[in-house]
Amino acid sequence: MSAREERLRARASEAGQSHVIDALAGLAPAARERLLAQLERVDFDLVRKHGALIRSNGSVSSAPRLEPAEVCAPRRSSRDRERAERAASAGREALARGEVGFLVVAGGQASRLGYDGPKGAYRIGPVSDWSLFEIHARRIRAATERHAHRAPWYVMTSQSNERATREFFERHGYFGFAPDDVRFFSQAMVPALDAQGRILMASESELFLAPNGHGGSLEAFAASGALEHARSRGVRHLSYFQVDNPLAPPADPCFLGLHILEGAQMSSKVVPKRDAGEKVGVIGRVDGRLGCIEYSDLPVELREARDERGELRFGAGNIALHVLDLEFIAQLNRGGLQLPWHLARKSMNVWDGSRVAPVQGYKFETFVFDALERATRSVTLEVERQREFSPVKNAAGEDSPATTRADLCRLHSHWVRTAGFELPAADEHGIHPVEVDPLLAEDLETFLARRPARPLVNERGHLYR
Repeated sequence: MSAREERLRARASEAGQSHVIDALAGLAPAARERLLAQLERVDFDLVRKHGALIRSNGSVSSAPRLEPAEVCAPRRSSRDRERAERAASAGREALARGEVGFLVVAGGQASRLGYDGPKGAYRIGPVSDWSLFEIHARRIRAATERHAHRAPWYVMTSQSNERATREFFERHGYFGFAPDDVRFFSQAMVPALDAQGRILMASESELFLAPNGHGGSLEAFAASGALEHARSRGVRHLSYFQVDNPLAPPADPCFLGLHILEGAQMSSKVVPKRDAGEKVGVIGRVDGRLGCIEYSDLPVELREARDERGELRFGAGNIALHVLDLEFIAQLNRGGLQLPWHLARKSMNVWDGSRVAPVQGYKFETFVFDALERATRSVTLEVERQREFSPVKNAAGEDSPATTRADLCRLHSHWVRTAGFELPAADEHGIHPVEVDPLLAEDLETFLARRPARPLVNERGHLYR
């Protein structure tokens, strides 16, 4: 056994994982090298911690104290509306100074949607047939053109889709961005473990690795050099959003301004839950610290509790739209990413020594919203679901391509109707096939101000651009 293998055996054995070194025996040279390269990247100290998390079953010693978060709700409060109006100018000034960068989390595949490729490449435009990436690109370009300042766009991928994502951007000319304004980086992968805390194998020569969760975007942003790149570009605030939500406004002056004027380190957008049973996490306080309370962690009596207005006390549904300060991200990464790990028990197809077979194992993730508890100041802004949140997650039913396309058409049909323009005929579901190019307008006010003469009509409907 080589010195390289001896060093790895010592590290693995100390962590109770000597079986992964034993797996090297009998492998062909190429397969042996592949497994060795994976093992050299394993953090065995972290594997030990994950094993301990399994043994504790992720439990906590006592039930936490849960309280609603303070929410800025311009739609419901005249005071908050005035506050938001004042903040918008501060947000516009930050955009014009080039102090805002953009981070899209795009590490997933679209296999659940029946598409073989990165989820961001999935075509969602109801009339334009644009991909998710293109719609986000046009929104960011609209902001940079409106504020006359180039801004960097950071695209977090995963090992499974980084190459395909880069190639997709190249084929589409970076969607109108200068190539040096788009920077890709990949989130880390961590070993999955069995119920005894042993590393699982995907094949005889490969570890079973899984992405480390959307919280890993903050670690990868720093480790990849993107953090230093953003600093070199004069960026101070990072607009964070997920690729599967084409309604996400990446450059909202009001949200940015509220965050800046509050001196916040991390801020969040929320939408009112549809009802008590909607299975979405809510922004709230856990033992006095801000965070996201998972649906399963909220007792039924709190889940259904209502305030004096008859609205849910715990109704601030998390929609994964955040603003984070660069220095806060740097602080979170000092000495390694300072976020808690969560375990998820899953059925996985793993190598059992002779064949691939299904077993129950554990994957480990960090969540970006857990960073909220580290922020000394934060803003939670309530926005309208129909204007900002319609994710593509499932092949059919709720949060599917059909519902997202319908939500885009409803929003844009409202703009067109308000402007006094004629709508195309509705389909059998009452949806008018209308879409507005973000480069033309991202809100009703801009659409009315620009008043396009006529739409581009194609077989799919009306596209205003």
